[in-house]
Amino acid sequence: MTHPNLTHPDPPPAPAAPRQLPRRPLDLRVRTRRIQVEELIVDDPGKVLDHAERAALTAPDTAAALGHSPTAPLTLPAAAALLCALHEPGELAAMGLRLTLHTTHVTASDQQTEPVSLELRYGQDLEI
Repeated sequence: MTHPNLTHPDPPPAPAAPRQLPRRPLDLRVRTRRIQVEELIVDDPGKVLDHAERAALTAPDTAAALGHSPTAPLTLPAAAALLCALHEPGELAAMGLRLTLHTTHVTASDQQTEPVSLELRYGQDLEI
């Protein structure tokens, strides 16, 4: 007859690992809208139009989205919009456009609460 070993009992079996359920994306049903507006001053209209005409040749799809076609010349607002779409603010200054005000407006809402809005404005001519 063998005696049981009382000093080192057999370890209990390890608990089974919990079963992993496949993760589903968390849907919060939040709606967001972001609007960015940049206000510009044109220092030299001729220079802006010249730069925009050259830009329209190098980025014809972007120019077409702004209403440019080979038969219709760019208007000054369309020329400014084209240059803004293709260049950074520092480059725009060299082309005769000066950024005076930048506004970012973000609105977020879900089904249970009222919309929350955030507006950030900055610029050279902005008074606070």
